[in-house]
Amino acid sequence: MSKNYQIIIVDDHPFIIEAYKNALKSYSANNFEYTTTQANNCKSAYEIITTTSQPFDIAFLDISMPPYEEKNIMSGEDLAKLLRKLMPDCKIILLTMHTELIKINSIIKEINPNGLIIKNDLTFDELLNAFNKILNNDNYYSQTVVKFVSQSQYENLQVDEFDKQILFHLSKGVKTKDLPSYVPLSLSAIEKRKLNLKEILSVKGSSDIELITEAKNKGLI
Repeated sequence: MSKNYQIIIVDDHPFIIEAYKNALKSYSANNFEYTTTQANNCKSAYEIITTTSQPFDIAFLDISMPPYEEKNIMSGEDLAKLLRKLMPDCKIILLTMHTELIKINSIIKEINPNGLIIKNDLTFDELLNAFNKILNNDNYYSQTVVKFVSQSQYENLQVDEFDKQILFHLSKGVKTKDLPSYVPLSLSAIEKRKLNLKEILSVKGSSDIELITEAKNKGLI
């Protein structure tokens, strides 16, 4: 008996969902059968993932989507982490507009997706190629991802979760002196991390605004 693949597609752009569906229809592997489920925001995707009686085999997830703040599901990355926890055998393909090396490296390190495609690389043939490789237990990175991860200029860049929390709260207007109420570190430790972030992100000025701007440019927040 041939396997019926359970596939979830999560994207807030209807034309992207249709592109996925058309690629699946065109996939010519022998005995390939599948059932698709779709969602267009983090909330509906969360509810589907946490209530389905049948685990998904493949998930196509857009990184940037309307969040589900009540469950702290803010993006496709959080959905991917949820799938990794609930359905560890599910193959995850992420689609993103981000083209910053730091952000791409962060996605690969934290999620290790089976596929990672930059939207500007997206074509019909790209989808078919990605799908074919992933079904055959290979990983697939689109050409821009391959180009960036091969670069070495940021190889030694170390930005951990505490750094990201600091950047996030600063971007929301929290003053440095108040950060210990939001991040479990002392004020002196936070100030040292800020100085280090400005150095590794090559921030020329001394203001928090310049730090946050550069962090956003590199996809850290």
